[in-house]
Amino acid sequence: MSRNYGLGSRDMSSAARIALDRAARRGELSFSSVATLSERFSQFVDAARAQGIGRLERITPDLVQAYGQQLATRVQGGELSPAYAQNLVSAINTVMQLLRDWTSVSPTKTCGIALRCAVRSIPPLGVDRTVLTRSLEPLRDDDQLRAAAVAVLARELGLRSKEAALLNAHKALQEARERAQVTIVEGTKGGRSRTVPVLQKQQLSALANAATLQGAGRSLIPVAQNWKQFRENTLRQGRVPLQQVGITGYHDLRAAYACDRYQQLTGHPAPVIAGGIVDKHQDRLAREQISAELGHGRIDVVAEYIGGRG
Repeated sequence: MSRNYGLGSRDMSSAARIALDRAARRGELSFSSVATLSERFSQFVDAARAQGIGRLERITPDLVQAYGQQLATRVQGGELSPAYAQNLVSAINTVMQLLRDWTSVSPTKTCGIALRCAVRSIPPLGVDRTVLTRSLEPLRDDDQLRAAAVAVLARELGLRSKEAALLNAHKALQEARERAQVTIVEGTKGGRSRTVPVLQKQQLSALANAATLQGAGRSLIPVAQNWKQFRENTLRQGRVPLQQVGITGYHDLRAAYACDRYQQLTGHPAPVIAGGIVDKHQDRLAREQISAELGHGRIDVVAEYIGGRG
């Protein structure tokens, strides 16, 4: 039998896509799931190749466990959400179960990825802008201005680090001035675009600063780099001073944005700050709005940012 279980491709990602397509034609998967699973599995393939693995036959549960533990570290650093990290591991299990007798690797028990939809019980430190400003000072001293800009965009517009890095700040600033909103397209989860309202002067300042740093480029990522290089170097270094003041990472700054928006939408502090909910109807409407602005499809995820509904 040829490599990759005789699926007709020497490339692991392409072979996996063929297996997923066949499963969809058999009715075992929806066709809409195939693209998502394929994209997630391809991320694992990149990591496997870095370990010298070039055939699906050589993928083992131990290899997947090691990959999952790397994802767990990124979750702890605020770079990935627990749900997305778990989905990345689950995609590998799905593909491998189509290929052979496979012992599933548990994202939580085996890899140590945190449980999804944890309810935030401690207010995000980034709500206090003086704390964020203090943490960014070393970045400016070390000429890590682009990492600082990503942090501020996460705080002021609720962007994921990848969304902030890939944002065309020139276009975004123009749209914000003309329409009081920004359309987020690049780097979004699942490729779903969304709009974020721009109602505060701090938001315009964040976009203007990012546009200045972007210069003639297409985004905050320098022309000579790609997203992966920017993430592994600039953003990794930029996370250190944030953590030194108690901000776990760029993701934690999205929580600060969400708490701000809750106050603006309801007139009351977020539950994680106030210790409870004043108006349940207002609370639900605010969670729906914040969920949309953060790029989530379920309002229960918002509990990770602003506290629970209990």
